[in-house]
Amino acid sequence: MRAFVTGATGWIGSAIVDELTATGHQVLGLARSDQAEQALKAKGVDVLRGDLDDLESLRRGAAEADAVIHMANKHDWGNPAETDRSERASVHILAETLVGTDRPFIVAAPLSGLVQGRPATETDVSPAVGLESNRGGSENLALDYVPHGVRTVIARFSPSVHGIGDWGFVTFLAAAARKQGVSGYIGDGSTTWSAVHRGDAARLIRLGMEKAPAGSRLHAVAEEAVTTKAIAEAIGRSLGLPVASIDPQDADAHFGFVGSFFTKTMTASSELTRATLSWTPTGPTLVEDIEAGAYTTA
Repeated sequence: MRAFVTGATGWIGSAIVDELTATGHQVLGLARSDQAEQALKAKGVDVLRGDLDDLESLRRGAAEADAVIHMANKHDWGNPAETDRSERASVHILAETLVGTDRPFIVAAPLSGLVQGRPATETDVSPAVGLESNRGGSENLALDYVPHGVRTVIARFSPSVHGIGDWGFVTFLAAAARKQGVSGYIGDGSTTWSAVHRGDAARLIRLGMEKAPAGSRLHAVAEEAVTTKAIAEAIGRSLGLPVASIDPQDADAHFGFVGSFFTKTMTASSELTRATLSWTPTGPTLVEDIEAGAYTTA
């Protein structure tokens, strides 16, 4: 297949590009800068210049491909309304372009906010509907196109997609530990996160593109529940820092913006995903990656 990948030079997107090319697929990667274009060309993939605000570039990319993998997101923590607007507009134009083609449309989504009190499953419907909801309700919007001949597949990602070079949540936790001189967890540290290695996540997306049925929700989850205390202890060991409990009232001051996420349980099962795709994660665990030094550099 020839896949159009948005976010093709991002943390997960770049691994997806590598997975696709290694397994014989062609890639058309969206690039918003000269640096991104050069990185993609160095991998021998085709490049389309544009970004999430250039809807014509998204339409063109989708029209020229056999599959669309939408990974890009503004992640503007200071202006979440703009992030939500952009995400919804992007999903809308990509889906509209694919109407009647039965081509796969992989849409990235978070696991957070789906359910409370238990791990989320693939059968759980996202409560986010409409522009003013999380990510502009893009997950449900994309699924609305299934009856219109779009093979929509939702890929929900663990809060930690880890590995060497990660710039996600755990990177910020490690940075906070270096700044504060202590690796912290909040309260008793019993809050839990799901996790998946970056390589396993990329393989999941490739398998989803190749064979997931229309309307599927896939969970990129290798470890269902890693305690925040275990994460903090691993960071402490890797950085040679003490480990301590942080009062919930001091979380923002200690951790910065990531503190609000560190207080939340974000877990999910991937049982149905594994059965549907014959996907078996093989990469290191989150703690193993931390202890191996994946987060030791500033």
